[in-house]
Amino acid sequence: MGGSRMPMIKAVIFDLDGTLLDTIEDIADSCNLSLLRHGFRTFGLEDFKYFVGSGVDELIRNVLRGQNAAPADFENVKAMYLEIYGEKQHDKTHPYPGILPLLEKLLTMGIVPNVLSNKPDPDTQTVIAHFFPGIRFGYVYGKKPGFNVKPDPRSANDMIAKLGLLREEILYVGDTHTDMMTAKNAGLASVGVLWGFRSAHELVESGASYLVAKPEEILFLVKEGKNRADLSR
Repeated sequence: MGGSRMPMIKAVIFDLDGTLLDTIEDIADSCNLSLLRHGFRTFGLEDFKYFVGSGVDELIRNVLRGQNAAPADFENVKAMYLEIYGEKQHDKTHPYPGILPLLEKLLTMGIVPNVLSNKPDPDTQTVIAHFFPGIRFGYVYGKKPGFNVKPDPRSANDMIAKLGLLREEILYVGDTHTDMMTAKNAGLASVGVLWGFRSAHELVESGASYLVAKPEEILFLVKEGKNRADLSR
């Protein structure tokens, strides 16, 4: 695959957590505080890297698994987590190094950046507006009513239809198995990033089309139709 060339890319769809923004500390702090207030044990950052990625409901299921939680506990812990996270989501979160220059360069190249996240849509809109106020994204989707969480492709397909582009003209960029499967289910080439929450092994096993170790390598991939990291696979 290393010698293959891609069609001209006209848009990129980015995952958010673990891809554009390092959000894990604010998520962990918020969730652990909710757990503590409800009498449950807490978890470390490395645990949360595997708890996140499939939406808030799955996050709460993961942290309550094996804790003898009742159905009401799920709803209470989730509600408090969302309340706390709404207040803390800017405390420690930050864009990964090189992300802002990448987005700016894509725009100068006429390539539209977009965001597709499993984070609730209100939180997705808030953090994008806060951390990337000068970036003209095409579409920004969090988890919306009427759409299942990724890797269900319906939200991606809706975005693709609105972009009005061929699937071969769109690149999907993410950091987890969920992202690679989302791209596969939507018929998009996928780029697995190595600075996020999961391992290269997981991304390769999940069918990543390409791997990148730094954001600027995405520009090389877009311009050249291949990626240095991919050449060694």
